[in-house]
Amino acid sequence: MEERARIPVAPPVTNPLSSYWHDPKSHLANVIEPNATKGTQNYDYVVIGSGISGTMTAYNILNTWPDACVVMLEAREVCSGATGRNGGHTKAASYRSYTHHVQELGKEEALKIARLEYANIVETHRMAEDLGLNCESKLCNTVDLIYDKPTFEAGKMAIQMLRVDAEEQEKEEGNAAWYQIHEDIADIQGRFSVAAENSNPTIETKEKLAGAFEYLAGRIHAYRFTTGLLAECVKKGLQLCTNTPVHDIHPSINLDKENGSRWDVCTHHGIFTSKNVIIATNGYTPYIMKELQGAIVPMRGQITAQRPGTSTKLPAPLPTTYSFIYRDGYEYMIPRPLSDGGQHIVIGGGLVRLPQAGPSEYGTVDDSTLNTHISKYLNESLTGYFGAENWGEMSKEEASRRVVQEWTGIMGATTDGRPFVGEVPGKKGLWISAGFNGHGMVLCLKSAEALVKMMEAEGSKGKPEWFPKSFLITQERLGKCNFHGRTDMQVSE
Repeated sequence: MEERARIPVAPPVTNPLSSYWHDPKSHLANVIEPNATKGTQNYDYVVIGSGISGTMTAYNILNTWPDACVVMLEAREVCSGATGRNGGHTKAASYRSYTHHVQELGKEEALKIARLEYANIVETHRMAEDLGLNCESKLCNTVDLIYDKPTFEAGKMAIQMLRVDAEEQEKEEGNAAWYQIHEDIADIQGRFSVAAENSNPTIETKEKLAGAFEYLAGRIHAYRFTTGLLAECVKKGLQLCTNTPVHDIHPSINLDKENGSRWDVCTHHGIFTSKNVIIATNGYTPYIMKELQGAIVPMRGQITAQRPGTSTKLPAPLPTTYSFIYRDGYEYMIPRPLSDGGQHIVIGGGLVRLPQAGPSEYGTVDDSTLNTHISKYLNESLTGYFGAENWGEMSKEEASRRVVQEWTGIMGATTDGRPFVGEVPGKKGLWISAGFNGHGMVLCLKSAEALVKMMEAEGSKGKPEWFPKSFLITQERLGKCNFHGRTDMQVSE
């Protein structure tokens, strides 16, 4: 895995697979602000990346400094990276990392992380409602279906630890420390329409259902949410430049006391000069910041949208979102209601079903191709988990049309499983919010809010009290980078 982390990170490929979520595309998909492409331009803020991190950062900047001159640079079409290619899941599963965080960081910091994840979910859906964004936003319960007895028992212990440490109100239904534990397998089958055993023919050992955890999460059309928010930013004065990859950032040759310019952001359209540059490029970050090679490692994820059979017994739409968790990994899944009353099921994952937990998917930025082994696994995943009778296909011909669309996307993984947020050490005015380890939909919104608070205070010392200190980018953290894979995907010994 260390060898994969050393592969020089390349810019985004120019021919990515079409994302299920990009139909239809936003009217902003290929906007290039004409004035921004005329040689060297000076800005108050340059935001690199148009996913949820970059968009939320721009939104907070414009709300904080309404007269600021802000430009956003995107290498491809708007929101063409991880945000526009993810599984549509706003789900934290905080209990799964809580024990590790307590051991490594202490109870106070572990609680901050869990509370931030919960607040991020709630505020994402609240913002969608308040701004009237047409993005299929739905707060609902989720279920973790566990297919390994030791993993289920460890989960129960982690939930109990979180409950003991949390405040009383956080244990109330729908709050950050509220969990329902289900142990009756027959009840779980009836409640969540699943089979007692994962019968996916591509795995050697059939995995039996051991229990389930239910708690609050949500589903959302992340592309529509982000592009809707981006449209609000454009109304506030944001200049947008798509198809404008950044190739380098260096101290400005135009540095002077009058305009305070510090950084030159170099693109094929010209140089964008600014006192403040915000890097929101997640897995692609080491391409423009070579010193972060190995600190943030690109990781390719794969997702399918599938249609249940014509005789399906699944309620439409399924009332909860799902995760299917086995000994060494998991899949994540949401239902997507259709206008005809049916539903598509969006499921991603399968990484650790590959040999050695899939090192081939690390260190690559190629989202123009599929991993055929993951394709075979994901194709059979939903009939495996729900059972053929619940899934309801009546023929081989119908089964051959099960997958509506399949695509890949590039995430950013870090050694300790936490993002890098704040001012880059030793580089005043260079800010970052990246490395979300596949959990951006429960971290990016609040991380962007905290980042702009730090910018307002002119440094990471201005970190909001609620923001985890362990998320800050520091020289100490960078010095410890020795990548071995995602912390939530470690294969058991």
